[in-house]
Amino acid sequence: MKTAKNSRQEMIIKLIRDKDISTQEELTALVRKSGIDTTQATVSRDIKDLGIIKVTLPNKSTKYAILDRTGDTAPGRLLAVFANSVITVESAMNIVVIKTLPGMAQAAASALDSMHLNGIVGTIAGDDTVFLASKGIEEANALVVTLNDMVSEAR
Repeated sequence: MKTAKNSRQEMIIKLIRDKDISTQEELTALVRKSGIDTTQATVSRDIKDLGIIKVTLPNKSTKYAILDRTGDTAPGRLLAVFANSVITVESAMNIVVIKTLPGMAQAAASALDSMHLNGIVGTIAGDDTVFLASKGIEEANALVVTLNDMVSEAR
């Protein structure tokens, strides 16, 4: 038997996969419209529990996205590993350069790879630097905004 929380979170995931939703208010309204009574505070907690992030698109608009993870890794743990490792995120043409704490680049790159964010073609990690290849300059700039947002929101 599904609990109210499970039903609500399943609806949130469905809505985010089906629609471009950019605010908690919009998401809350859509959840209510689907017949589930909820508050924005509850939706905010669900967003955090589900590892939902706000991504910046190449056209500079934003939307919520579900982290497409592999295995049973909890999304919050992936975000924490990444956020606690990163010092700076910058773009250089279609490459995103992520500076990390010493020895943490491979952990940060592994967390990124597990998240399967759209726009990432591949990652290479050294000791304290991750190179992330994207399809183009606009995609790289959008990824910089998204990654910086992920770091600041997770801290």
